[in-house]
Amino acid sequence: MNSINVKIKLVREGVTLPEYATDGSAAIDLRCAADTDVTIMPGERKLIPTGIAIAPETSGVVAILAARSGLSIKHGITATNGIGVIDSDYRGEISVSLINVSDSPYTVVRGERMAQLMFMPVMHANFILADELDETERGTGGFGSTGKV
Repeated sequence: MNSINVKIKLVREGVTLPEYATDGSAAIDLRCAADTDVTIMPGERKLIPTGIAIAPETSGVVAILAARSGLSIKHGITATNGIGVIDSDYRGEISVSLINVSDSPYTVVRGERMAQLMFMPVMHANFILADELDETERGTGGFGSTGKV
């Protein structure tokens, strides 16, 4: 498995270093580092601190923040924006934007695993202005156009 060195700073009291749960884990769990428990009402969004800041050794990676599937399926708590992008040059505390899509309030307690963070390579595009684009089988077919029944 490939690896990258990432400096990590603990920016709140009582926060511990995140770690991979198993050798095959693609991501680390991010934990709630709020000073008090955070209750999210149905339909409500909350920004919750993790207590960590990071500095990857290279600008060639991005940290991707994703929802935890167990929290989503069991309690209807998911990442507000689907995924979060943490650029390699961001040095502030990582926070997680959560939304409650269930019909019941949910309380995130300090230390609870609330999201995942993984590192992925980044490619910058060289944009080339063109009057025409090559033809493909799909063409301009949009949402649902490739599905087979």
